[in-house]
Amino acid sequence: MPELPEVETIVRDLRKEIVGRIFVDIWTDTESLIKKEDFESFKKKIIGRKIIDIGRRGKNIIIDLGSDDILLIHQKITGHLLLGNWELKDNKWIAPEGPLSTDPMNRFLHVVFYLDDKRQLALSDARKFAKIMFLKKDELEEEFDKLGPEPLEDDFTFEKFRKMFLKKKGKIKQVLMDQSFIVGIGNIYASEILFRSKIHPEEKIENLKDEDFKNIYNAIRDILNESIKLRGDSFSDFRTIYGEKGGFHKIIKVYQRKGMGCVNCGEKIERINLGGRGSFFCPKCQKKR
Repeated sequence: MPELPEVETIVRDLRKEIVGRIFVDIWTDTESLIKKEDFESFKKKIIGRKIIDIGRRGKNIIIDLGSDDILLIHQKITGHLLLGNWELKDNKWIAPEGPLSTDPMNRFLHVVFYLDDKRQLALSDARKFAKIMFLKKDELEEEFDKLGPEPLEDDFTFEKFRKMFLKKKGKIKQVLMDQSFIVGIGNIYASEILFRSKIHPEEKIENLKDEDFKNIYNAIRDILNESIKLRGDSFSDFRTIYGEKGGFHKIIKVYQRKGMGCVNCGEKIERINLGGRGSFFCPKCQKKR
């Protein structure tokens, strides 16, 4: 699932590419991806609207249409937005030569927004779990009311981070992945953050010291920023709006490296199941307390 660095990469690219553009038409073969209303009603609200700005909250992409109107897109597990020029032939989208046509992850187009510059903004989603909604700005608060703080905001200080744990219990990796506690950290990033912090994924919060929380805090901000610079992680389905892979998977230290040598000590990386997810760690560098 695209997490904070992947969604932020998409938002920054879209902000450069399509702010000021106007939606002139919409196509879909999966109307169920449009939530809260039928497709024809949604279509009438979107066509003719100008894109004023594009932002992000957690994994949600927020397209500001002005007049307090919002186009909200959550890509879910396998969805990613693409920008390009396709032709619809025999109910099949044909892309020009390049990543949009050669990478199989970019072939699952189910919603296509036509723009006034002859390009299209398309949602590719192999499993069709994404959601697209037209909302009023005052509805965003309800939509986001269960989301935790943004870890890369300036006001997300270590002091604020440390206080969040004062009455929190549980295993550290599961807590970091809880989007109601803090947004943007998925399985890959949680594994990498804890490896850098030298903390076992099953470590209980009550066993951690102030120094541990400081290391986790720094690792969160450093790793998420590193991934943004590398344009996200493409270990699985994620692609940029140009259909290209991000680069973070090239520097992964533990995720999906079971049986391989630790980059720090050479010990073999191990894998355990934690909360239904595979968790990767070095048994020497990340010993349980």
